[in-house]
Amino acid sequence: MAVFAIGDLHLPGHCEKPMDVFGSHWERHFETISQHWLEMVVPSDVVLLPGDISWAMQLSQAEDDLRAIEALPGTKLFLRGNHDYWWNAIGKVRSMLGAGSHALQNDAIAVGGHVFCGTRGWMFPTAVQPLGEQDEKVFLRECMRLRMSLDHAVKLSGGEPVIVMMHFPPLFADSASTAFTDILDEYPVSHVVYGHLHGHGIKVAFEGERKGIQYHLVSCDALGFCPKCIMEGQ
Repeated sequence: MAVFAIGDLHLPGHCEKPMDVFGSHWERHFETISQHWLEMVVPSDVVLLPGDISWAMQLSQAEDDLRAIEALPGTKLFLRGNHDYWWNAIGKVRSMLGAGSHALQNDAIAVGGHVFCGTRGWMFPTAVQPLGEQDEKVFLRECMRLRMSLDHAVKLSGGEPVIVMMHFPPLFADSASTAFTDILDEYPVSHVVYGHLHGHGIKVAFEGERKGIQYHLVSCDALGFCPKCIMEGQ
């Protein structure tokens, strides 16, 4: 079983939201993603989808987008992004998903001998950009939810390495550390995948190894609309 990741698919969700307004490289982008996906992923693999899945405003409007993703091979693990307004009560989201698809929200799941956990995350304060009062509250809540997710994952994994999904980046290339990475460093984490960053924002992403953890930016335009293999099959 190999593990792939690709985020920020931004499917239409019955909304007039053509993604090529952000550049010609977004034209028919899901067709490009699907083609690469079919070439790379087999049914026994896992594909991580860390948020911003659909522009839908209501859960019912996201159904076609979810079915299009579910038609592709592999077990899919979904996480909520900041634009997933359709994602309401987690029980209703999970009831919408078909077999072989799972929604993570501040918790963990074991699939094929690996344990995955996830939470959305949020903006974090920097020296040049402190957070306002409301963002500070959300940030602290997401730190708590990350720890809760990791505690659940460790119980499932028995101390074996865990793969973490976030939507927001847990750090930038110029960050020595953040509250998110401080928490991640306390647990047996092997990989962290995240999205959210696009265009010029891709340049500020941290990718690579830090304190034994591999960090991956997997927003689809950062990957050239091709799923990234973060763990080879065995």
